[in-house]
Amino acid sequence: MGTSVRDAAFDVFRRRGATTLFANPGSTEISFLAGLPDDLRFVLALHEGPVMALATGWAIGRGAPGLALLHTTAGLGNAVGGIATARVNRTPVVVLVGQQDRRHLGFEPFLAGRLAGLAGEYPVMVEEPACAQDVPDALERAFHAAETARGPALVIVPMADWEEAAADREPAAVSGPVLRAAAAAPEAVTALAEFLAAARWPALVVGAGADDSETWAALVDLAERLGSPVFQESFGARAGFPQDHPLFAGLLPADRVGLRHRLAPYDGVLVVGAPAFRQMPYVPGRLVEAGTRVAVLTDDPEEAHRSAAETAVIAPLAAACRALADAVPDRGAPSASVRRPPPEPPNPGEPLHARHVLAALAERLPRNAVVVEEAPADRPAINQLLLAREPLGYLSAAMGGLGFALPGAVGLRMAQPQRPVVGVVGDGAAVYNISGLWTAAHYRVGALFVVLSNGGYAVMDILAEQHGGAGPWPGFPEVEIAAVARGFGCPARRIATHGELVDALDEVVPSLDERDEPLVLDVEVTPTRTFDY
Repeated sequence: MGTSVRDAAFDVFRRRGATTLFANPGSTEISFLAGLPDDLRFVLALHEGPVMALATGWAIGRGAPGLALLHTTAGLGNAVGGIATARVNRTPVVVLVGQQDRRHLGFEPFLAGRLAGLAGEYPVMVEEPACAQDVPDALERAFHAAETARGPALVIVPMADWEEAAADREPAAVSGPVLRAAAAAPEAVTALAEFLAAARWPALVVGAGADDSETWAALVDLAERLGSPVFQESFGARAGFPQDHPLFAGLLPADRVGLRHRLAPYDGVLVVGAPAFRQMPYVPGRLVEAGTRVAVLTDDPEEAHRSAAETAVIAPLAAACRALADAVPDRGAPSASVRRPPPEPPNPGEPLHARHVLAALAERLPRNAVVVEEAPADRPAINQLLLAREPLGYLSAAMGGLGFALPGAVGLRMAQPQRPVVGVVGDGAAVYNISGLWTAAHYRVGALFVVLSNGGYAVMDILAEQHGGAGPWPGFPEVEIAAVARGFGCPARRIATHGELVDALDEVVPSLDERDEPLVLDVEVTPTRTFDY
């Protein structure tokens, strides 16, 4: 036999530079996996939740599509939350899904899956090739779709298809790379420049879409020429501006009352790389005061569609921001934002709070560190204290579901092995995909995990109190993340005092960029009692 469908698929992966495969194997994928060529790297996760988070973190770190393999209904079902996270985080991932042999699918044999709609509307593409020979072209289209739509693209492949002979025909029309326009239309820049010129007190709001070095530099110039404060979108998955810059004014509130109050002093607000405006709790009333005009600059049409803005411009952000900075007049020296000081260390005998841990970490992290965050009750403190000082300095799951940060940090560190990566995770969140620590340990991925262990779902307790009663769920103080981590072969320490924390951080942080072994610091903290959206 000549070239097989399997061999042709491997060639697609090589052309696309996607030679690292994240998977938890199943029997419907065995003909694809057995005897995998040496130039394709297989990375095992012990559950499909970590598979998707690993591939998503890898794709974010590389700026190119990740590659994941899921096992029929069980695997795809377990991974749906991760697929949703990849979509909302606008991360390209090509997802292969195993299926039973097509020759008897009509009888619905054991492990046959009803797969096409299982992930709902979160995939940017779902393909079930009509015959085995269509599989390589479907993979080409999946890479194309994942890159252009910036999300997960699924290809469902019956198990015997891999062994079929590949078709002798012309390659797919979409086999080339995706190239994006790098210029902004002059009339679009003029419209935004006129919008800003009409504002006496302008402000900028930045979001995850602006998180790259060129856009950061252009936004710094624009903010300094306008003399305007720069707010970060609420619940943003990435930072859109250097957060140690004097003009950075912190996160926007995620409720309408707080949002109206925060933006009331400004009569012109330009939102860049985010929708206007993402919120959490519903509060009646206007989003912004009547005197506050809003415009949106985005490269994502969906963000434009769901924005309450009088003007929306869809354009390459870096080019548009650079042209806009050149077009607006210099308004003079800007005034710096007022920053809240970090908390003092606890007195001897006082319990550790999350803010103490975060302040100690912030004091020691290098500028280029990546903080991968998933600690809902302490997110306000994380965003205040662990400032993103370089692009990709902050990452979270835009979808809001738990389970991404721990394996996502592992995938990102694998993609950028010389950059310090720190996962800051609550103990409740860590449990969701705790088996990702095995992958970190086995493949010697030197990420640091700081687990804020309060023995319960602190944010849920706070929200229940705000709604007038206690929740029915118990705490789980018996869960010791350090012990669980060691059970997966990952080094871990239990930290109970501020002195122990400082000693551990002073030992570990200076070598974060060189570590080839993960470490979990399981820090006992008293539960956070207040939460400000």
